[in-house]
Amino acid sequence: MSSEHSYRYIGRGLYSLSDAERLTKVPVQRIRRWMEGYWYIHGDKRRYSRPIVQSDIGRDAGELALTFADLMEIRFLNAFREKGVSWHSIRIAAERVGRLIQSTHPFSTKVFKTDGRTILAEIADADGERLLDLVRNQWEIHKFVSRFLFAGIRFNESNEPRLWQPETGLHVVLDPMRSFGAPIARESGVPTRILAAAAKAERSQQAAARMYDVGLRAVRDAVQFERRFAA
Repeated sequence: MSSEHSYRYIGRGLYSLSDAERLTKVPVQRIRRWMEGYWYIHGDKRRYSRPIVQSDIGRDAGELALTFADLMEIRFLNAFREKGVSWHSIRIAAERVGRLIQSTHPFSTKVFKTDGRTILAEIADADGERLLDLVRNQWEIHKFVSRFLFAGIRFNESNEPRLWQPETGLHVVLDPMRSFGAPIARESGVPTRILAAAAKAERSQQAAARMYDVGLRAVRDAVQFERRFAA
């Protein structure tokens, strides 16, 4: 990727499909279907299911890639599916909520965090049976989302996610304003992959810390993070 092309992604984050899978634990094929849509057979007809994540860049970089906003939205969509909410209900909700709060990534916003149950209940009243399963599951989803998915997220003044600390207790963050959103040591901003690779090459976390002028805690957290998220 040229430096001129890369410049366009500053402040937005940039993730390959494999990186997105590593960070969200959502399979690549599922992410691809949600972002690009897919064809399927219903009865004797071939039909197309439109993308549900309105990607900021899509294949603009040559291959399918995600921004930080895309990454956050994928996590929430997967949580709904894992809780047994129908794909049809999720699609309706995504479209309605997106228009209501004027966001292309509605589920990961602070607005949905605080008012999600009310918003979905109101939409369900308007759409009847098509959203009932989403509303019925909303209490369990709300507990799950509040405890896990919103944990470690900081929001900007527009109520959009601006930083994510994926592991409680580790000083590792994803910040689209730094290193294109790659996992970095919170204070220094050095990518965790670099710190972990240095510790391995030097066979010493202390040596890696001296090499990059960071605290030993930063290297330890980077090594632990890379081990966990490589699994």
